[in-house]
Amino acid sequence: MNALEILLVIVVGTAAGFLNTVAGGGSLITMPLLIFLGLPSAAANGTNRIALMVQNVVAIANFRSKGYFDWKLGLILAVPAAVGAVAGSKIALSLPDDIFNKVLAVVMLCVLAVTIWNPQKKLKNRKEEPGTKEKIIGAAVFFGVGAYGGFIQAGVGFIIIASLTLLTGYSLVKINSMKVFISAVYMVFSLIVFIVGGKVDWVLGLTLAAGNALGGYLGSSFSVSKGDKWIKIILAVTVVAMALELLGVINI
Repeated sequence: MNALEILLVIVVGTAAGFLNTVAGGGSLITMPLLIFLGLPSAAANGTNRIALMVQNVVAIANFRSKGYFDWKLGLILAVPAAVGAVAGSKIALSLPDDIFNKVLAVVMLCVLAVTIWNPQKKLKNRKEEPGTKEKIIGAAVFFGVGAYGGFIQAGVGFIIIASLTLLTGYSLVKINSMKVFISAVYMVFSLIVFIVGGKVDWVLGLTLAAGNALGGYLGSSFSVSKGDKWIKIILAVTVVAMALELLGVINI
């Protein structure tokens, strides 16, 4: 890579890390960049996970330092997600790209609707801490989340936010802190699959990781300082833009 490409990767990584931590969709920016720089799709998918891993570790540390961290529930959901991620990382994409993109766009818009609707305020007797029933359901749901994340990753942050919104009465700030923890755990196992398969470019991955790490720190700080209102605004703008791009309405 030349100096301009290095700078581009770090800048895009910073933006993606911020988006991934506050809302989601950062991989929809970094994946095309890695492919543009010459990586095959599978290698871009694996290389992107190095940056995501580093980004999530930095965000976890920052959330924890500010008092937003629930490792007990996070671990309950992260374990099945990790199992699902291994399975998802080994499965080849069966749908044609154009169909998959349209499905993903619809899923993202549904996720936005669920999150903005804020269902925990509308469900009677909703407690912030989930009970045994919610934890069991959550474990099953997050196996699927992990499988999707291991498979393609792009947009998984939106799905995690929607799932945690339905399962808990947590604020979006706390949900984001759990999101990066769960993602970090399953990402370890997913990344191993790609490394074993020889689908990782370490130079590009570590360069991108430098940007993602900065973005993860800035995003977690922003989430805590600005709270739910600004997270919802960024989430809404990001989801709508990504969905319209996937549907071919706009070209980002």
